[in-house]
Amino acid sequence: MLVRPGAARQPLPMRQLLASRHLRLASRCCVAAPPALLAETRRVLTTATDARPWKRKSFRALVGFERSLATAVEERRFGDDVPFEGLPGGLASQYQSEQSRSPLYMLKPLSGRSPLVLDEQKAYPPRQRVNHYGIPGDVEEMLSVFEACVQVGRMDRAALVLKRFGRMSVLDGHEMMQLHNRYLQGRVAQLAAEPDRETAEEVHKWFELNIRGQHLPITPLTIACMLKTALLTSEGSDLSSRIDRYMSLMPQQSSSEPLDLGNVLTDEDLETIAEICPSFYLPEDASVPADADAAAAEDGTLEEQAGTSDLKKGPSTATPEVLSTPQKGMGLRSLKETLSLFAELPDGLDIASLSQSQRQEVQAKLERDCIDAAINRWRSENEALMSMGLNTQLATPSLNSRLYDWHRALEARIAAEQAKVDKSESAPKKSQEDLDRCLYGPHLLQAPAKRLAAVTILSALSILAMHGADKGIPVSNMVQQVAKIAEEDIRSQILAKSLPYARLKLKHRRQQNARQLIRQRERKIEEPPSNEPETGARTLSVNAVSKEIGESPPDRLEARWPTVIRAKFGAVLLGALIDSAKIVVNREHPDTKQMVTQSMPAFIHTVQLKKGRKVGVIQPNRALVDLMKREPRGEALARHLPMVVEPVPWSRFDKGGFIGSPSPLIRLKNHEKEQRFYAEAAIERGDMEQMMRGLDVLGKTAWRINRPVFDVMLEAWNSGEEFANFPALDPKIPIPPEPDSTDDPMKRRLWVRAVKAAENEKSGLHSVRCFINFQLEIARAFRDQTFYFPHNLDFRGRAYPLPTYLNHMGADHMRGLLIFAKGKPLGKNGLRWLKVHLSNVYGFDKASLQEREDFANQNLENIFDSADNPLTGKRWWLGAEDPWQCLAACFELKAALSSPDPAAFVSHFPVHQDGTCNGLQHYAALGGDTWGAQQVNLLPGDRPADVYAAVAELVQEQVAKDVAAGNNFAKAVDGKINRKVVKQTVMTNVYGVTFVGAKKQVQKQLDALYPDIEKETGISSAILGSYIASKVFVALSTMFRGAHDIQNWLGEIGGRVCRAVTPEQLDRLAESSGEKVVRRKTVKTERSTEDELASQFRNTLVWTTPLRMPVVQPYRKSGTRLISTCLQDLILTSTERDDPVNRRKQLQAFPPNFIHSLDASHMMLSALECNDMGLTFAAVHDSFWTHAADVDAMNTVIRDSFIRIHREDVIGRLKAEFEARYRGCIYRAKIDAGTDVAKAITAHRKKHRLTAKEELLQERRRQLLLQSRNPQEVAEGKAMVTPASIFEQMATPDMVANAVDPDELRADDEDEEAASDGDDSREPGELCEPAPPTKSKELKGMENFGNQLAALHGSNYFVMEMTKSIRREGRYTKTPPVWLWMPLTFPDIPKKGSFDVAKLKESKYFFS
Repeated sequence: MLVRPGAARQPLPMRQLLASRHLRLASRCCVAAPPALLAETRRVLTTATDARPWKRKSFRALVGFERSLATAVEERRFGDDVPFEGLPGGLASQYQSEQSRSPLYMLKPLSGRSPLVLDEQKAYPPRQRVNHYGIPGDVEEMLSVFEACVQVGRMDRAALVLKRFGRMSVLDGHEMMQLHNRYLQGRVAQLAAEPDRETAEEVHKWFELNIRGQHLPITPLTIACMLKTALLTSEGSDLSSRIDRYMSLMPQQSSSEPLDLGNVLTDEDLETIAEICPSFYLPEDASVPADADAAAAEDGTLEEQAGTSDLKKGPSTATPEVLSTPQKGMGLRSLKETLSLFAELPDGLDIASLSQSQRQEVQAKLERDCIDAAINRWRSENEALMSMGLNTQLATPSLNSRLYDWHRALEARIAAEQAKVDKSESAPKKSQEDLDRCLYGPHLLQAPAKRLAAVTILSALSILAMHGADKGIPVSNMVQQVAKIAEEDIRSQILAKSLPYARLKLKHRRQQNARQLIRQRERKIEEPPSNEPETGARTLSVNAVSKEIGESPPDRLEARWPTVIRAKFGAVLLGALIDSAKIVVNREHPDTKQMVTQSMPAFIHTVQLKKGRKVGVIQPNRALVDLMKREPRGEALARHLPMVVEPVPWSRFDKGGFIGSPSPLIRLKNHEKEQRFYAEAAIERGDMEQMMRGLDVLGKTAWRINRPVFDVMLEAWNSGEEFANFPALDPKIPIPPEPDSTDDPMKRRLWVRAVKAAENEKSGLHSVRCFINFQLEIARAFRDQTFYFPHNLDFRGRAYPLPTYLNHMGADHMRGLLIFAKGKPLGKNGLRWLKVHLSNVYGFDKASLQEREDFANQNLENIFDSADNPLTGKRWWLGAEDPWQCLAACFELKAALSSPDPAAFVSHFPVHQDGTCNGLQHYAALGGDTWGAQQVNLLPGDRPADVYAAVAELVQEQVAKDVAAGNNFAKAVDGKINRKVVKQTVMTNVYGVTFVGAKKQVQKQLDALYPDIEKETGISSAILGSYIASKVFVALSTMFRGAHDIQNWLGEIGGRVCRAVTPEQLDRLAESSGEKVVRRKTVKTERSTEDELASQFRNTLVWTTPLRMPVVQPYRKSGTRLISTCLQDLILTSTERDDPVNRRKQLQAFPPNFIHSLDASHMMLSALECNDMGLTFAAVHDSFWTHAADVDAMNTVIRDSFIRIHREDVIGRLKAEFEARYRGCIYRAKIDAGTDVAKAITAHRKKHRLTAKEELLQERRRQLLLQSRNPQEVAEGKAMVTPASIFEQMATPDMVANAVDPDELRADDEDEEAASDGDDSREPGELCEPAPPTKSKELKGMENFGNQLAALHGSNYFVMEMTKSIRREGRYTKTPPVWLWMPLTFPDIPKKGSFDVAKLKESKYFFS
């Protein structure tokens, strides 16, 4: 809020205050502290004057002072002249004038020396046992139970949780006060519903004993709850005394801080308080209107009911139905019911033609949970069968009616379980079942039994369908998924109820925050500048970030369901489903051969052996499996449909995209907390603005269905034949004849294997057809609509559409179906780009742009025939690499050429510009590789370069040399190396593919291109794949030398960070050990010490993208926990922020993830600038789309954005950020055991005999002394002798061995990780002659790999498997290195090449 400077604050007489509306009275009742002054501001919560007809006079005139019992002597207006410079970006950007802001597509100044660093959260203490009241002893479980108790009104149980928190002393005062405030709010809600003096007295007593008596920091919200309690139940003098007392306890806050009363007090309450205690005043903007819904509606935020009187029928013809897969009626009926809203609209009506309020109502209806609709659908079909005299208990061809029976039975079971919660909680002596019920019971009561039953059924069937209904699902997976979906549903229902109040509160806070920060800015200007130098990383706690903008922190008290509660909750629901769900089975009696009808359990809990261990599984009844194969479920689609209005702009981590369905800004696995903490802190600091605005740009691109392509697609689909990428309705998979029983047993084994392969292939094709079936149904529903795809990010910053089935990142048929809703005339060059695009999607994309245009001109007859007779003509378009996109281009090009003026033809068609192996483009720019840059089209050329052909040529040269040397592997593959063999490995190398993965990729291509190569050469394709993969790696390292050095450098700095211990961890270790360094007489086994130290390596790799987004790698070694449930004991993974890092995954993923974060920044910058220029923009990672008329403009933007990113010192900034982020860390380095310094360290250790932990603490002490300002302490530190000090005296930094151990990163076949997103890269063109490179040790090692393979030549698979362990042991026969603790430093950045990224501006084929 706006306030006067401190010098203007002074008490004023009452008479003077009443004479002036701009003067405010200081409180006489406040006994805690003298009053502060506050200037009058505009009312934050604006309401119409007639919104409160009961208000006869303004109680502002009674006393009329704002916030915190403060006074003021001046009014400040909130205008454009307010200085916004220096405010946190998140709020300054909301109010700063457009003229003073730099364009969003420009990179903001980013210093690597001041990264966002969150402090380590205080670890919770070890869990305690459940007490005799049934209250758990684990902090997270207690928080979850407390929140659930408050939600369902079980305040007595919530009080027990609070009391146990008080006894455990695990939360600080502010965190305890947060929980007490939630408790008081729950009590106030109870009293508002049913005023009761006895309950109110308990609340007053609670306040005195458990809040004031424990000296907790009282907040304005606390006082507001107590005032509300008094107003609801007290009268007369009792009311006056209580109000006067609680107002006297109102904590004094700075007049610049906003007053958050949690929307507890209404305007009527404030007037009553002002009348009883006229010397106090609470501002109007601290109140909530009596009718929050009305206020929200007044603000234009609530959806209005869409009328139907103005729905006019548009010109359209009837569209055929989509042919269903046989007897697939239930799943598709479910989907059609979900999409039934569109059926209610006149054919041809575009929802975009409706008013904004009507469009919002339609969107809200689409997002609305389909659970109630599913229940109604089950009931309707059940009643229909009953009305026809059919007994649904005996037989029915439909599962819908059976699901209604399941639902009724399950609802009764869940209701009975809910009724048992009270008994278990009140039982004086609790059994284990009672204790479990006390844990999950409050959560079970958060939703009605009817809804929980439907959620359980839908989620169980959906999980079975996704994971394969005939295979059975592990109980642990099933339990967690059912509980997760139920939790999400409960949260969405809670959110829907609180939405009106949340909207008001958000608006309130935004305005308060702006005023608060303006005041902070004024105070900062008045203060003398600090002489303290900037010390590098800015370390923030989550609470500190939130406090900075005056909001409640996202805090660690967020009551996400812990693993234990989720497991027990899901087990209860799943167990009830197993007992309730029955299915009718018709079988032939084995003796009488008559058909017998029997009701059997639909699900069976059984045990299977997997890898020698017993695993509990949920096995569906075979009859249910058959039914589900014919009728896959479709209810879960409701939240995954495109939007019919523009997505909500992103403003918070979970606010944006869909209107009513909450979605996270960043996709997280297993509720990973660290990425969310960093993202929320970055949002509040204003660092995520460009990323969020970029998502808004992608989301507001309007789309429509390409009707001509859809009509062809529908006709082809309904034929049931295999067509393009559509599988046949009934695929004919040949099965070899069964061998005679007298034949060799090996033949029968091979036959069984072939039969299983055929069945798997047929099942896979059926699944693909089911998925496409759903996509076409959605496309048919949206055929006349304008729709949008809300986007969010992965942890690296890459954007993905939230709608799952229909989006532009889908397969060829999905991309061919979509066009822009907005059209643009082709203009001067648009027709040319249409022709180039057609050539690209046909597969003629290695030629020059002119040759691609000529290709289209030469095939105009085929193009016109494809557009006129797509199914009955020559079908030329089916020969394309992307046939459906080619057909779409044929339709568009034919329409343009047939128009009177092609330049004036309005095109809605998206033209793609694809990067040339985009990851290698970024690497070439980072490393300055001129030769590599030429291979990926960063340098101008007459024709596009082809990096795959270039690598194939280099590999063939190496093979030719080996042939001359008599290498058998080289002879086997000589002449067989082409771009197809190496393409996938080249493409995925930049994305972190390991050698094992590369070997498999090459082997796959060899088997496809040369199926008889083993017969011809006598060498297996697996060994030849290994040989070629090694040559590919050598060729890439030769061609992209600078990029290779950068890749190694990234691995080195990542390896050091993953072996580092932070200053906070060092402090805790020192505290736990008392800093006593004991001299030992004998060397003790250090295994336990090593394990303890390994658990301290918790530093995950964190860096900041050019657009200021913090990237946090999520790879940690998760622990497991044994949880007893009503079904069975479960061993579940437990992920925590303080888990040790998974070093191998961290290092494997760092280089590719870093490159992904760069290409994500490039795409976002391009999107922002295109939007600024008025271009329609869409993207699929490194494939950028716009109108044909705007391709030239977009190409300029793409190049400028890439240059802006790489013109800066990206790698230098990363090093500076790591130095600041990990300042003060000590890492475990290694040196060669044969060096003099290693021998000196070994001798020192023999003399002193310290454990690794003691050496670590000794080095910590030395570093602290060296950093001291006391000369004596510095001298003491210099005199200390440690392994690190010996290294500093005798060695140079380059003597530190590489932190990345190749053996550590080598992945075996059984644990090979798939390379990430390698298929995003696109094809480039040709190359030129390479320069002779210098060879590193790594390259020489790869070149000698053929000698290692030669030793395996002639060995069969059995021998190779038996000798694997021996070969593995052979890796470690070398002398082990010497380890030592050293201050964390980073090696010098590799020297950059001579390539100038500005030359990219002239390259026609960078994106083409």
